[in-house]
Amino acid sequence: MKELIWHRQLLPAVERYAAEPFLTDTGSGTTTTYGEHGSRVLRLANSLRKELGVEPGDRVAVMALNSGAFEEVYHAGLLGTCIVNPLNLRFAPRELTHVLADSATKVVFVDVWFAGVIDAVREAAGVQTVVLMGAAGPDTPHDVGYEDLIAAGEQIAPAEPEEDDPALLMYTGGTTGLPKGVLLTQRALMLTNYHIGLAFGFGQTEERYLAQVPMFHAASMGAILSIPTTGEQLVTVPVFDPGGVMTACETHRCTGTIMVPTMIAMTFAHPEYRPERLSSLERLVYGASPMPRPVLERLRQDLPHVELFQGYGMTESAALVTALLPEDHQREDKLASAGRAVAGTVVTIQDELGNVLPTGQVGEVCVRGGQFLTEYWRKPEETEAALRDGWYHSGDAGYLDDEGYLYLVDRTKDMIVTGGENVYSTEVEQALAAHPAVAQVAVIGVPDDTWGEAVHAIVVLKPEHTASEAELIDHARGLIAGYKVPKAITFREEPLPLSGAMKVLKRELRAPFWEGRERRVN
Repeated sequence: MKELIWHRQLLPAVERYAAEPFLTDTGSGTTTTYGEHGSRVLRLANSLRKELGVEPGDRVAVMALNSGAFEEVYHAGLLGTCIVNPLNLRFAPRELTHVLADSATKVVFVDVWFAGVIDAVREAAGVQTVVLMGAAGPDTPHDVGYEDLIAAGEQIAPAEPEEDDPALLMYTGGTTGLPKGVLLTQRALMLTNYHIGLAFGFGQTEERYLAQVPMFHAASMGAILSIPTTGEQLVTVPVFDPGGVMTACETHRCTGTIMVPTMIAMTFAHPEYRPERLSSLERLVYGASPMPRPVLERLRQDLPHVELFQGYGMTESAALVTALLPEDHQREDKLASAGRAVAGTVVTIQDELGNVLPTGQVGEVCVRGGQFLTEYWRKPEETEAALRDGWYHSGDAGYLDDEGYLYLVDRTKDMIVTGGENVYSTEVEQALAAHPAVAQVAVIGVPDDTWGEAVHAIVVLKPEHTASEAELIDHARGLIAGYKVPKAITFREEPLPLSGAMKVLKRELRAPFWEGRERRVN
């Protein structure tokens, strides 16, 4: 008997809530009911095979802004029609060509914003068909119109897949080299759906959930998997914009959302920000990167009625490993943690030999659970290394306290080794971010003839604020050990470079300092 497949999640919800509003697309200005959404998804799934020749196991990519159509493609694919391959909107042409060719993607769904991007690489990547979602301009390159494809389909549910059938192929950006594909099964995704529902309470409130995280990212799994199974309503904005998000909250009275800390800070910094514009929010999930303490304090001060959740995970875990719940946010001693393992998941801290370390000792975060990847696509050696001894080795450095709360200190590959001492950049960033003049900060290791690597900070100051290098260094020295204090600070006026998932691209910040050197660490 099987249960952990998308058919058993989506189709009962479509039937039960058929007349209820499901998705409001602020980009197109349309709202569809659960019944309408289910009909369109089934017809699209039928057309993928009948009109485009897509078979189960074939890869179908999407490169588009958030929309109702993006959600439909996801859901049609998860019904076992194909393996969905959501593309990072910030992939460079070389990366995009690699991802499409490596995955042997047959069909790509695009919107008008990315049709030209795909057209430029489709021949080199071997793409057979491009489907255009939304309106076309006079010169928009594509082969098939999205609405024409849906109109050609029959409202027939495809055969149920098996729990272990692959369903999603997500390429991670990584810090070096070309992206690698994370292959996730039906079972992994459905377990993630349960984890999200249990941890964040989806289905227990009258939710109007705002999807503002890019749908290609693993942090969007709440919008993709959880909300559609609950009878709650989804509101999508095409792309994150602080002003647009506040308007969406006001207009649609959104009650919940997920934001990366960078997005929260950008909203606070917006000239038209006022706490009352977000007054409809009842629950906010944050994660994907460290939360600066000043941003968290501002959040608690401006929106004291909002229940706060933190989620920690990775693409390889189909999004979620640990959660910090609202009651945990009332405990000052737990605010620096990433919470405790979600149901059915085990977290340990291990050394380089795979030995489990005692409470309080820093090592690599290693996790075991049913929601993890089957493999890195066509990379058996990397798969074996990541999943050795039955544990997923995350590459994150952290420790557990005596209550099982996880504290992350850095990415192991971002750790700076200076004079034989390990410095975790997150700790230094948190110290500098506590200065009232600092808007953004990233800490990296740069080459140093004496220390091997020197701790170096790159800082963006808040508008109309000033601070000198000496002032910030003195400020940090009061909060962290001397060997962790930056040796130097670079100030920049433009914002720090961000990935499509709103994470700081440290590799770009490091590059000028390591140019001409064979190694990127000393």
